[in-house]
Amino acid sequence: MRVRIGIVGRPHGIDGAFFVEQPSDDRRWWQTGARFLANGVPVEVVAHRTSSGRPVIKLDPPVERGAALEVEREQLPPTEADEWYAFELVGIPVVEEGGRSLGTVRAVEPGVANDVLELDSGVLLPMVEDCILRVDTDAPLIEIAKGFAE
Repeated sequence: MRVRIGIVGRPHGIDGAFFVEQPSDDRRWWQTGARFLANGVPVEVVAHRTSSGRPVIKLDPPVERGAALEVEREQLPPTEADEWYAFELVGIPVVEEGGRSLGTVRAVEPGVANDVLELDSGVLLPMVEDCILRVDTDAPLIEIAKGFAE
């Protein structure tokens, strides 16, 4: 399974470098020598810097704007207990305590204060301890507290 870590954004300068759009928080991918896939083709970061706090990289071979930057799932560091990658939650059914079905996770969107689970039913749920009671990726099932999905 491949996991997206960013997208090739607009150029930065004239040397082939570009801004990484929607970059992974894992800064190791944006360092010289890092290797990953761009639209399925192996690439290497041959130069890196930041601009306005955003990663700017140059790849060899060069790739087109809009290309997906990906790594294999096995390249990601393991998570701790009660931690998950956002992509692991997509597709998991969500129920309210008591068993009422609320839908299935369609996306995990970043928020200002916390991430938000977006369900296929249109319900938005904050990823905070008061709301999320249990996440079981093996079952799979996410249980939330009453009062968050009216």
